[in-house]
Amino acid sequence: MNTIKVVKQLLDWNEDCSNDVKEILNKKKVFAINIMAAPGAGKTSLIIKLIEKLQPRYKVAVIEGDIAGQVDAEKLDQLGVPVVQLNTSGACHIEAMSMKKMLGYFDLDDTDVLFIENVGNLVCPAEFEVGEDLKIGLVSIPEGDDKVVKYPLLFSKADLVVLNKFDMMQFFDFDDQQVERDVQTLNPQAKVFRTSCQVADGVDALYEEIAGRVGHKVTA
Repeated sequence: MNTIKVVKQLLDWNEDCSNDVKEILNKKKVFAINIMAAPGAGKTSLIIKLIEKLQPRYKVAVIEGDIAGQVDAEKLDQLGVPVVQLNTSGACHIEAMSMKKMLGYFDLDDTDVLFIENVGNLVCPAEFEVGEDLKIGLVSIPEGDDKVVKYPLLFSKADLVVLNKFDMMQFFDFDDQQVERDVQTLNPQAKVFRTSCQVADGVDALYEEIAGRVGHKVTA
């Protein structure tokens, strides 16, 4: 019973911090995108492709979440965008309080889009709001087509679901139509996209969806 109470207190506290973050970002008209996926699903590669398309129109920054290391942050830094590495030192997700602290490292007056690459995990990140405007759940083809069924919380909360590494469909027994049905059953409002960063396929459609949402907030 005490454990349940502590968990509820933690989630309530995180929600309060998340609301603070959202208030700050709304005031500065910064559109925050929380990308959640398992390790190796292609989060960083997809962010890079999206930044390349967004940069001509919008100023982009990135919070790179990892348990340890800064390999992905170094890749993103090569794009010339502000990147802050957030190492969670064992925690399997980013919390709103950490997010709130990270905002101080950016010039939010000179930022339109803030990507949050969450820690590689299909469970914990979905439980913690971080003040984002958009949640993206990412699944790669090599992971298998059972992830929506096995990890329903993430996909029930995702605004967009991306089936990444779609160019590898020929090598894996992956039923993308069933995955889309699973998503729609769980979350009818979610939109499903199929992308390949390797051959730049499907990224344009995802970009257009995101850019439309960004423009609505930034120019409001």
